[in-house]
Amino acid sequence: MNCLECVIPAPFLPLTHSSDSRPIILGIESSCDETAAAVVASGKTILSSVVSSQIDIHRKFGGVVPELASREHLRQIVPVVREALEQASVGLADLDAVAVTQGPGLVGALLVGITYGKALASGLGKALISVNHLEGHIHAVFLEAHCESRQPKLPAMCLIVSGGHTILYSVDREAASDDQASEFGPPTRFTYSRIGGTRDDAAGEAYDKVARMLSLGYPGGPVIDQLAADGNPEAVKFNDPKMRGTPYDFSFSGIKTAMLYHLRRHPEFEAEIAERKQALARGERQAAQLRPLCSAATLDLIASFQSAVVTNLVTRSLGAAEQFRTKSVLVSGGVAANRQLRRTFEEEAQKRWLEVFFPSRQLSTDNAAMIAAAAYPKYVAKDFADGSLNAEPNLPLA
Repeated sequence: MNCLECVIPAPFLPLTHSSDSRPIILGIESSCDETAAAVVASGKTILSSVVSSQIDIHRKFGGVVPELASREHLRQIVPVVREALEQASVGLADLDAVAVTQGPGLVGALLVGITYGKALASGLGKALISVNHLEGHIHAVFLEAHCESRQPKLPAMCLIVSGGHTILYSVDREAASDDQASEFGPPTRFTYSRIGGTRDDAAGEAYDKVARMLSLGYPGGPVIDQLAADGNPEAVKFNDPKMRGTPYDFSFSGIKTAMLYHLRRHPEFEAEIAERKQALARGERQAAQLRPLCSAATLDLIASFQSAVVTNLVTRSLGAAEQFRTKSVLVSGGVAANRQLRRTFEEEAQKRWLEVFFPSRQLSTDNAAMIAAAAYPKYVAKDFADGSLNAEPNLPLA
């Protein structure tokens, strides 16, 4: 077997596509703990999207272990790409380009996707496109909006909120006139201005750390979101962090520390935390299984924590949108799947006559469809990468 046969997944499926479905881009995402591949046509039509999650591998550590993530990407990259092609009924000959995530992310994990993508593109003689992971999350909103025939008006304020990122960007159309600024449709190229970001923990990271304190399992966000619905969000006061400088920066370390001190002051929580720890060891990880092991005081604590995080995110994001007079608000990233966050954003944005846009929950978390969609404007502009492409774990967007 030669090197090309090692890289290219089987089967080879040569198909004929109409001209309006071009270009067909294979996206590959491996920035953290999900190995993902997707096929997207014309930057707007998702033909397939496959994600292999590593949650079960990292769960016992309470977070992502970089070396284990890299090894799992190596195991999963070929079958995930193969499945994405098969689901899309697309063959390698049909591809016009291969798009890979260059950063930010875990360097070892990024290198798996980049090395595979470079080899595949080179072997097939296809264009190689590098994509910023954060830009992918922004394009996820527009990709979903296009599918729903909804048109976010530009300029927009975008919050990217996940386990690794909490950042605010102002998003506008590149070299757009005022008349064009409200139009939507690829091959749109955007410009980005960083407005603010977290100074310590990302919001999703705070969720995971608090879930660990309370023995609610990993990842903590989905379970906390579900349990919070049964608690009183005003029962425990978590102070909003006061910071010098831009009013649009975030901080979640203080909320996490306040939770730790609250638990130390109230040792009565220890017994039920121990019970939930045993339940997790038995594999009882669903919110419905953990809820009977949560006292009313615990549910109030969970609801208060979530309310503090959501209020922090919504208040600063909408404040920035008003300050910079953006026409809409975009929210993307894994934490964007949080039900209370979505509901609060919609309620508060409506009061300000702003429209808020989220991708679906499937496109909120890391996926390769957003990478392929973000690659489309680059393909049209012939902005291609070459063999020197390398991982940039701290790659900035703006």
